[in-house]
Amino acid sequence: MEATFLPVILLGAAIMLLIIFFYYVPFLLWISAKVSGVSISLIQLFLMRIRKVPPGVITRAMIEAHKAGLKTLTRDELEAHFLAGGHVERVVHALVSASKANIDLSFQMATAIDLAGRDVFLAVQMSVNPKVIDTPPVTAVAKDGIQLIAKARVTVRANIKQLVGGAGEETILARVGEGIVSSIGSSGNHKSVLENPDSISKLVLRKGLDAGTAFEILSIDIADIDIGKNIGAALQMDQAQADKNIAQAKAEERRAMAVASEQEMKAKAQEARAKVIEAEAEVPKAMADAFRSGNLGIMDYYKMKNIEADTSMRENIAKPNTGPSKPIKD
Repeated sequence: MEATFLPVILLGAAIMLLIIFFYYVPFLLWISAKVSGVSISLIQLFLMRIRKVPPGVITRAMIEAHKAGLKTLTRDELEAHFLAGGHVERVVHALVSASKANIDLSFQMATAIDLAGRDVFLAVQMSVNPKVIDTPPVTAVAKDGIQLIAKARVTVRANIKQLVGGAGEETILARVGEGIVSSIGSSGNHKSVLENPDSISKLVLRKGLDAGTAFEILSIDIADIDIGKNIGAALQMDQAQADKNIAQAKAEERRAMAVASEQEMKAKAQEARAKVIEAEAEVPKAMADAFRSGNLGIMDYYKMKNIEADTSMRENIAKPNTGPSKPIKD
């Protein structure tokens, strides 16, 4: 039994050894590179396995670059970029596309863009084929108080030199929206904006909104303009209502002050009447004291009564007669 299974075991071990050998020494990949005209040794392919670098990725990238005429790329540069966490195949695709489109893109710039987190191949494609960005609805108010809602389409092209450190699409959209608001706000009335929407595009383009961004604005086209609310009339109504409320509050304040003043005057009048009544109550006492002390005689008292009667008669004569006159009885 042992003699029967021995050849099978040996065959299996040989197969495992061949698999391990061809894994660490990619002989077929080396033949593919040689056939394509790429100079790379079996030892370097073996050392790539040891350095945890996939030989297939590096070899295919070198073959693509060699066939495209990019003979300045070296194996060490590709390995270094892979070990730094970059996308080797994407960088090589971008370099080949840039070379065919006559775009000045160096390997150092491409790797920097890739390591910065941007898709360098997509950036090259956008440089060749510009991208159209639709802005969200932008609301602005003209000088006549009419609200306008505008939508724009911004055609941009990637600026390769500004991809590292340059602002993205959000900044472009924010600046274009700000330009639209400024353009509509400076218009005399909404009718002029509706008649010449291209005036918005020209004004926005003159501001150089793509400065410091990773894009170059080629054109800004106003896709749609809708009329919104009459903000001016609404503001005037709100102001009128506010003025009305202020006037009512001031009138209520004046009325309250008048009522308070009237109440104060009534209180003072009552206090004065109370003092008069108190003083009149002292008159009989004073007259009694005068009688007792001899300072007032009976004739003086009657003279005073006659004077009071004459005064009362004059007051009654001076008053208007409000009622019917009563007949005098014989």
